[in-house]
Amino acid sequence: MTTVWRTTRFAIDLARPQVMGIVNVTPDSFSDGGAHASTEGALRHCVQLMEEGADILDIGGESTRPGSPAVPLEVELARVLPVVREAVKLQVPVSVDTYKPEVMRAVLDLGADIVNDIWALRQPGAMQAVAAHPSCGICLMHMHRDPQTMQAAPMDGDVVPEVRGFLERQARALAGLGVEASRIVLDPGIGFGKTVAQNFSLLARQRELLAAGWPLLAGWSRKSSIGSVTGIAEAGERTVPSVAAAVLAVDRGAAIVRVHDVRETVAALAVWRAMAEQEQEQETNP
Repeated sequence: MTTVWRTTRFAIDLARPQVMGIVNVTPDSFSDGGAHASTEGALRHCVQLMEEGADILDIGGESTRPGSPAVPLEVELARVLPVVREAVKLQVPVSVDTYKPEVMRAVLDLGADIVNDIWALRQPGAMQAVAAHPSCGICLMHMHRDPQTMQAAPMDGDVVPEVRGFLERQARALAGLGVEASRIVLDPGIGFGKTVAQNFSLLARQRELLAAGWPLLAGWSRKSSIGSVTGIAEAGERTVPSVAAAVLAVDRGAAIVRVHDVRETVAALAVWRAMAEQEQEQETNP
């Protein structure tokens, strides 16, 4: 498995877990909707996340919380393009969370580094849009059904083989269009059409997903499954269990964690890293 994620401008070192900070340029995201909806507010948040230790910024202009309506193309472009235009000047990898090929092409033309697609490039023209780019990074996510219906009728049974098989098929389809494996990262889609038990099964058996051969991104931050097992109803109050889930994901091999609470996650991973280094030292010099 590659230890470098090749993107438009950066070769991201995945030997060290990467923290992707969430920048929602939306009025209705499940946790922080409206908090950074203006271009100025979103850019201030970008800078704040960088100061807190974010390795990657993930900018999104459409909420994908359960039941959320689709956003018209022109609205998403109006939200995202001004932010991306300035964010690419910050000298940090910029990811854009979108499934629309028109948005993909527009942000890549502005210099964005990564396309992060909840639909795993299943929308017409999306796979061709990223394959045509010579070097952008791509994150393929598993989603059952769509944001409007995914939690009304979640998956049945053991989801791990189905999630792995789907992500492998999409990654291989990209490879068939000439996209190098080092540009691709996979995301099992925690919360996207899975039950609480299924989400935690994906975490417990995460190494089965890694066996597919591509690096893994884990997005547990403030998700409803965390609320279900902790009893914390307010998404914004789920920082501590979200950080715990991020560390557990990294300990099970995730290369990237997508989070709202960057400072806290970076601090927790520093503790994890110190422990991991000592384990490695003991294995080398028993």
